[in-house]
Amino acid sequence: MRTIIIPTDFSETAMNAIRYSMELFKYEKSKFIVTNAFADEVYENTMEMDREFFEEYRDKVESATDRLLQKVVAEMLQISGNPKHSYHYKPLFESLVDGVNDLVDKHNADAVLMGTKGNSNCDDVTFGSQTLQVIKYVKCPVIAVPVGYHGHPLKNILFPTDYMLPFKRRELKLVSTLAARFASMVHFLHISEAKELSHRQKDNKAIASCSFQENQVSHIRVPGKDITQAINKTMTASSVDMLVMVNQRHSYLENILYRSTIEKIGLDIKIPFLVLQNLQRH
Repeated sequence: MRTIIIPTDFSETAMNAIRYSMELFKYEKSKFIVTNAFADEVYENTMEMDREFFEEYRDKVESATDRLLQKVVAEMLQISGNPKHSYHYKPLFESLVDGVNDLVDKHNADAVLMGTKGNSNCDDVTFGSQTLQVIKYVKCPVIAVPVGYHGHPLKNILFPTDYMLPFKRRELKLVSTLAARFASMVHFLHISEAKELSHRQKDNKAIASCSFQENQVSHIRVPGKDITQAINKTMTASSVDMLVMVNQRHSYLENILYRSTIEKIGLDIKIPFLVLQNLQRH
């Protein structure tokens, strides 16, 4: 059974991501856990409050959050009565990253899925601050669904990689299974000035190929070093429905997340973005 953690801020963007999640995993037996982390709200609004009133306020916010989560689950049941799916909810008196990581560990989750931004984020940014925090620090694959994305059949998946670091088989299995369920083509994209792969790259490519034996796969090589331009052009040329990248040390994605912003780099992401974390999981 798949376990999918879905953080929500109760915005329309978050609800859109929930609809996408139910469609994405419609062929698999899946448990969806919808959650909202409300600790920051409580602490920010009670800085000058006595402890007695603090406790009262916290309980009030938790009750309100619980009711809102119940409404979300009720809406999910209205949208889809898929017998393969079960829906659950959990209010968290924690920060978002800590709370989601705790749920991931407790339920050995397969993925975290959320909208790219919520109510409080500007229109001119690709990812809101909360989504970036989850992508950067949650120890689980994260699927970020853009604002207003209403989905297309998952026919083409783009997977840029330099083959420099080994993949985690469990995370590759997630991509492979999704591709198999929708008969998707997985396009591996390698951008490099070198004409030949090193022995390390060949070994890692072999691991990836082994994990996708049941899938339709293409290998695209683009000469040069402009990774952003190559990804953007390939997403357009191949009508890509999902972008997959690995967040690992010294990677292109780490450079975006930690040293700059996606807007400055120029990566044009208007489709669901699956970030693999290259972390050892059970």
